[in-house]
Amino acid sequence: MLITVAEGVLVHVSEFIQSNSTVVQGRNGVLLVDPGITGDEMADLANDLRALGRPVVAGFSTHPDWDHVLWHQNFGDVPRYGTARNAAFMRELLAQPDWEDQVAEVLPPEYVGAIPVELLGHITALPDGATEIPWDGPRVRIIEHRAHAVGHAALLVEQSRVLVAGDMLSDILMPFLDLEAADPIGDYLAALQLFDDLAGEVDVVIPGHGSVGAAGQLPARIAQDRAYAEALRDAGVVDDVRVGAAAPLDWLPDVHEWQAQRFAEKRGRGTA
Repeated sequence: MLITVAEGVLVHVSEFIQSNSTVVQGRNGVLLVDPGITGDEMADLANDLRALGRPVVAGFSTHPDWDHVLWHQNFGDVPRYGTARNAAFMRELLAQPDWEDQVAEVLPPEYVGAIPVELLGHITALPDGATEIPWDGPRVRIIEHRAHAVGHAALLVEQSRVLVAGDMLSDILMPFLDLEAADPIGDYLAALQLFDDLAGEVDVVIPGHGSVGAAGQLPARIAQDRAYAEALRDAGVVDDVRVGAAAPLDWLPDVHEWQAQRFAEKRGRGTA
């Protein structure tokens, strides 16, 4: 089911970790961002768009995690844009003969067989440093950064004042750091500052997972993610409901502990 969250912007929510697929309406069709997750869910989304008389004319992948590079044949053969770094990452993965096995290893076991991977990762690279999506619709600004994953980008739908945040600013997931990066905390904090600078232009924030944030919630979500990242950086006490005893997902505290341990090891080696 499609839910309208702002003028010309709709969201479809997957059962898997409240994954959000974003639809931006244009003149002749829609821009589809991070569609997912199961084949049945994506087929239903395609049917909903067909019922609205709104074909998909372009797609966008916010970053190269498996659940953000999916596609369904019913969306059509259209450009599926991503940053140059996102596309390069996916090209490298798909060039490996065992890429399907690598993807299968990270899929949630309960969804294996329900997630179509045949069209996974076929990303059309935008020019390095591209600042907006080339399509026949409202201006959608690209905010590229280095937090969470290589080639990550958020989108600002300017007319509707909607920030599509990718895997950040979630009310149910704490920051997931790219621990292979040279400066994972610095990268994350820099991305949050980019979002802070945009706060006056945003009324609605759509995270990759979790609830859509209404007007006024962006600063609070930035502050919550910043507090988590800074506590991890400073080896301080993390006071965050998302990883506490009442965590919305029972495996999040374990991921947090693993993340904290990995960062402590990096700090001990002098690489944090």
